[in-house]
Amino acid sequence: MTRFDPESPGSANMPVGRLGRLRDAALAEGRQFLVLFLYLWVLFSLFVLNERIILRQHGLDFVAHGFALFNAFVLAKVMLVGEHMNLSRWLNRRPLIYPILHDSFAFAVIFIVFHIVEQWIVIIVKGEAVATSIPNVGGGGIGGILCVAAIIFFALIPFFAFRNFNRALGPERMREMLLSRGPD
Repeated sequence: MTRFDPESPGSANMPVGRLGRLRDAALAEGRQFLVLFLYLWVLFSLFVLNERIILRQHGLDFVAHGFALFNAFVLAKVMLVGEHMNLSRWLNRRPLIYPILHDSFAFAVIFIVFHIVEQWIVIIVKGEAVATSIPNVGGGGIGGILCVAAIIFFALIPFFAFRNFNRALGPERMREMLLSRGPD
């Protein structure tokens, strides 16, 4: 009788150690995605709420909370991929402010591009010509796009600051600093 060795090259089963590592990596990735999603959902919901208040002041009705949820889901995945690409790795030896500002800027640009593409998709679904329909971002025009980009840029700074400080200090030290009582 031969003994089954799960780590042998011909084995059909994955070793328990590797399976555990994959499970742990999937859970960590899921937690990271959830944090990104929740952060973006709150951010985009605030945008929708602001737009709703402004339109209501002008007697217009507007409800688009589904777009905030959808955008948060899609852009959280984009951010997760961007995190794995480590867009600011060339700034690793620089002070933390550089990767924080770089990532905030890069993802603000990515978000604006995704928002424009999303609006073009809506235009296509409605049956309008893309060439004749310019997406209305931030009230329209280059000024509106720059205004929304600036808001997103500054809204992402706390997220990337937290992420970079967590990386620099280590998750345990950051957790201790945030959740433990300080000296009396």
